[in-house]
Amino acid sequence: MPVEVSGFIRASWKWGVAVLMLGLSFGAVLLLTSADQMVEQPELVSPGQAVQHVSAPRIDAGLDFAGTILPLERLGVRERMDRELLAGCFRHSTTILTLKRASRWFPLIEPILVDSGIPADFKYLAVIESGLSQAISPAGAKGFWQFMPDAAHEFGLEVNADVDERYHVEKATRAACAYLNEAHLRFGDWLMAAASYNMGMKGVESALEEQRGSSYWDLHLNRETARYVYRLYATKQIMVDPEAHGFYLARYDLWGGRSSRDTLIDASISSLADFAAAADLSYNELKSLNPWLIADHLNVTEGQSYVLDLPLD
Repeated sequence: MPVEVSGFIRASWKWGVAVLMLGLSFGAVLLLTSADQMVEQPELVSPGQAVQHVSAPRIDAGLDFAGTILPLERLGVRERMDRELLAGCFRHSTTILTLKRASRWFPLIEPILVDSGIPADFKYLAVIESGLSQAISPAGAKGFWQFMPDAAHEFGLEVNADVDERYHVEKATRAACAYLNEAHLRFGDWLMAAASYNMGMKGVESALEEQRGSSYWDLHLNRETARYVYRLYATKQIMVDPEAHGFYLARYDLWGGRSSRDTLIDASISSLADFAAAADLSYNELKSLNPWLIADHLNVTEGQSYVLDLPLD
């Protein structure tokens, strides 16, 4: 092929490629421009413009627990209370679940407290201990009131391979009342009794003696006990008036009580599953109503008896 012709062909080919690339680029620009026109551009937030509004909860004036008003004038009290109130208000799922549970369990717990001479505000102690659930702590404390095995025995709860009455809400509440009455008798103060529920009576006595204090507010305690009483105040404030703290629950949302009948058991049951079937209920129903039955059977010694909750129907 002559040199002139081959050079012309090469030049024409390069020129064609260049025109093609230019056309593709122009088409892409048109497509992008069309897309921009089709999709509305999001508005940018101007500097200083709020994207949401979050308000800090206010501490109720004159807030008290078991008759003791929160002393906001004391050093550090307001800041510590702010922390617990914020934690309660913004752990939404936990607080809502607790409010639902309270509608079922407070009507059972509160009369036992009052009957035992304990201020009704101590129902909130069960809330901060377990969230009104059959909780198990890493240390081995169990139930609504979080008794350790030795303390459970000391205050009249049966704990063995078949039965763990720390899971019996009524009996565990009476055991907690016995503890709190003993602590109140020792300290003469309900807040000190509450603090001792967390760190023990001996621990509170040692702190009072070593730090020469006379009240809970005088003491510099470990991190958990230092927060404990403030959590009681914060829990009470939120649960007394949930809507003021942003929690709106209709009556339908709340958990109702359980209608049940007491059934006396004075003989051993070799199979709780067979017992449930004979009573025309499921094994799950039997265990749910009686969570203190921890085995699949129930041994009853001579002269001993238990009371099972069974459905009313």
